[in-house]
Amino acid sequence: MATKRKRFAAASLAAVAVGMWAVEGAGAEPPRKPEVIELAVRNDQYTAVDLGPAGPSLGDTDVYSGTAVEDGRNVGRGGGHCQVIHLEGGAPTSQCLITMEVERGSLTMQSLWTRGAGSSLDMAITGGTGAYRNARGTARFWDIATPAERVRLEILR
Repeated sequence: MATKRKRFAAASLAAVAVGMWAVEGAGAEPPRKPEVIELAVRNDQYTAVDLGPAGPSLGDTDVYSGTAVEDGRNVGRGGGHCQVIHLEGGAPTSQCLITMEVERGSLTMQSLWTRGAGSSLDMAITGGTGAYRNARGTARFWDIATPAERVRLEILR
Protein backbone atom coordinates (compact mmCIF):
# COMPACT_ATOMS: atom_id res chain seq x y z
CA MET A 1 0.00 0.00 0.00
CA ALA A 2 2.84 2.43 0.85
CA THR A 3 4.42 1.77 -2.55
CA LYS A 4 1.17 2.66 -4.32
CA ARG A 5 0.95 5.94 -2.37
CA LYS A 6 4.56 6.82 -3.26
CA ARG A 7 3.90 6.10 -6.95
CA PHE A 8 0.69 8.15 -6.84
CA ALA A 9 2.48 11.03 -5.08
CA ALA A 10 5.35 10.93 -7.57
CA ALA A 11 2.94 10.84 -10.51
CA SER A 12 0.92 13.72 -9.00
CA LEU A 13 4.04 15.86 -8.52
CA ALA A 14 5.16 15.12 -12.07
CA ALA A 15 1.72 16.11 -13.40
CA VAL A 16 1.77 19.37 -11.43
CA ALA A 17 5.28 20.19 -12.68
CA VAL A 18 4.30 19.50 -16.30
CA GLY A 19 1.12 21.56 -15.86
CA MET A 20 3.03 24.53 -14.42
CA TRP A 21 5.55 24.37 -17.27
CA ALA A 22 2.71 24.30 -19.80
CA VAL A 23 0.97 27.30 -18.19
CA GLU A 24 4.20 29.34 -18.12
CA GLY A 25 4.90 28.51 -21.77
CA ALA A 26 1.33 29.35 -22.80
CA GLY A 27 1.69 32.93 -21.52
CA ALA A 28 4.65 33.67 -23.79
CA GLU A 29 3.45 35.39 -26.94
CA PRO A 30 5.56 36.05 -29.98
CA PRO A 31 6.47 39.72 -30.33
CA ARG A 32 3.85 41.66 -32.26
CA LYS A 33 4.58 44.39 -34.78
CA PRO A 34 3.25 47.76 -33.68
CA GLU A 35 0.53 49.55 -35.60
CA VAL A 36 2.21 52.71 -36.91
CA ILE A 37 0.26 55.92 -37.51
CA GLU A 38 2.02 59.07 -38.74
CA LEU A 39 0.12 62.34 -38.51
CA ALA A 40 0.60 66.07 -38.81
CA VAL A 41 -0.60 68.08 -35.83
CA ARG A 42 -2.34 71.41 -36.39
CA ASN A 43 -2.64 73.27 -33.08
CA ASP A 44 -5.67 75.55 -33.02
CA GLN A 45 -6.11 76.64 -29.38
CA TYR A 46 -3.50 77.45 -26.75
CA THR A 47 -3.25 79.24 -23.45
CA ALA A 48 -0.54 79.57 -20.83
CA VAL A 49 -1.45 79.92 -17.17
CA ASP A 50 1.35 81.72 -15.29
CA LEU A 51 0.98 80.98 -11.58
CA GLY A 52 3.13 82.41 -8.82
CA PRO A 53 5.83 84.92 -9.75
CA ALA A 54 6.04 86.12 -13.35
CA GLY A 55 8.04 83.74 -15.54
CA PRO A 56 8.56 80.00 -15.11
CA SER A 57 7.40 78.68 -11.72
CA LEU A 58 5.95 75.50 -10.29
CA GLY A 59 2.37 74.93 -11.39
CA ASP A 60 2.56 76.99 -14.57
CA THR A 61 0.45 75.18 -17.15
CA ASP A 62 0.24 75.16 -20.95
CA VAL A 63 -3.12 73.98 -22.30
CA TYR A 64 -3.62 73.19 -25.99
CA SER A 65 -5.82 71.45 -28.53
CA GLY A 66 -5.60 70.67 -32.18
CA THR A 67 -6.42 68.49 -35.15
CA ALA A 68 -4.71 65.32 -36.39
CA VAL A 69 -4.13 65.47 -40.16
CA GLU A 70 -3.28 62.65 -42.57
CA ASP A 71 -2.73 63.25 -46.29
CA GLY A 72 -4.27 66.72 -46.00
CA ARG A 73 -7.53 65.63 -44.32
CA ASN A 74 -8.59 65.89 -40.70
CA VAL A 75 -8.64 62.41 -39.13
CA GLY A 76 -8.93 63.25 -35.44
CA ARG A 77 -8.58 65.76 -32.69
CA GLY A 78 -6.88 66.00 -29.36
CA GLY A 79 -5.44 68.12 -26.67
CA GLY A 80 -3.72 68.15 -23.37
CA HIS A 81 -1.68 70.08 -20.91
CA CYS A 82 1.84 70.33 -19.54
CA GLN A 83 2.32 71.50 -15.96
CA VAL A 84 5.69 72.64 -14.58
CA ILE A 85 6.79 70.25 -11.83
CA HIS A 86 10.52 71.11 -11.52
CA LEU A 87 12.79 74.08 -12.19
CA GLU A 88 16.51 73.87 -12.70
CA GLY A 89 18.27 76.87 -14.12
CA GLY A 90 16.12 78.32 -16.87
CA ALA A 91 14.75 74.96 -17.99
CA PRO A 92 11.34 74.02 -16.58
CA THR A 93 10.38 70.33 -16.61
CA SER A 94 6.69 69.61 -17.12
CA GLN A 95 4.43 66.61 -16.68
CA CYS A 96 2.49 66.31 -19.96
CA LEU A 97 -0.77 64.48 -20.62
CA ILE A 98 -2.41 64.22 -24.05
CA THR A 99 -5.53 62.52 -25.36
CA MET A 100 -5.90 62.01 -29.12
CA GLU A 101 -9.16 60.86 -30.64
CA VAL A 102 -9.12 59.18 -34.07
CA GLU A 103 -11.73 57.19 -35.99
CA ARG A 104 -11.22 53.87 -34.18
CA GLY A 105 -10.91 55.24 -30.62
CA SER A 106 -8.78 57.44 -28.43
CA LEU A 107 -5.22 57.18 -27.17
CA THR A 108 -3.81 58.60 -23.96
CA MET A 109 -0.17 59.65 -23.67
CA GLN A 110 2.06 60.83 -20.83
CA SER A 111 5.65 61.99 -20.30
CA LEU A 112 8.01 64.48 -18.72
CA TRP A 113 9.28 67.25 -20.98
CA THR A 114 12.16 69.62 -20.33
CA ARG A 115 11.98 72.65 -22.60
CA GLY A 116 14.99 73.03 -24.83
CA ALA A 117 16.13 69.41 -24.31
CA GLY A 118 16.15 68.08 -27.87
CA SER A 119 14.04 68.45 -30.96
CA SER A 120 11.62 65.60 -30.22
CA LEU A 121 9.49 64.32 -27.37
CA ASP A 122 8.79 60.65 -26.67
CA MET A 123 5.60 59.91 -24.76
CA ALA A 124 4.33 56.63 -23.36
CA ILE A 125 1.00 55.48 -24.78
CA THR A 126 -0.75 54.56 -21.56
CA GLY A 127 -4.13 53.33 -22.80
CA GLY A 128 -7.14 54.21 -24.85
CA THR A 129 -10.69 53.43 -25.85
CA GLY A 130 -12.40 51.57 -28.69
CA ALA A 131 -9.91 49.65 -30.83
CA TYR A 132 -7.14 51.05 -28.60
CA ARG A 133 -8.69 49.84 -25.31
CA ASN A 134 -5.54 47.92 -24.31
CA ALA A 135 -3.04 50.13 -26.13
CA ARG A 136 0.51 50.79 -25.06
CA GLY A 137 3.54 51.93 -27.00
CA THR A 138 5.33 55.15 -27.87
CA ALA A 139 4.37 58.44 -29.47
CA ARG A 140 7.18 60.63 -30.80
CA PHE A 141 6.44 64.30 -31.48
CA TRP A 142 8.68 66.61 -33.56
CA ASP A 143 8.63 70.35 -34.20
CA ILE A 144 6.35 70.94 -31.20
CA ALA A 145 4.18 74.08 -31.33
CA THR A 146 5.20 74.89 -34.90
CA PRO A 147 3.23 74.64 -38.17
CA ALA A 148 5.39 71.58 -39.01
CA GLU A 149 4.49 69.59 -35.83
CA ARG A 150 4.02 65.87 -36.42
CA VAL A 151 3.68 62.63 -34.45
CA ARG A 152 4.52 58.97 -35.06
CA LEU A 153 2.45 56.57 -32.97
CA GLU A 154 3.78 53.02 -32.49
CA ILE A 155 0.84 51.21 -30.90
CA LEU A 156 0.93 47.75 -29.34
CA ARG A 157 -2.34 46.02 -28.48
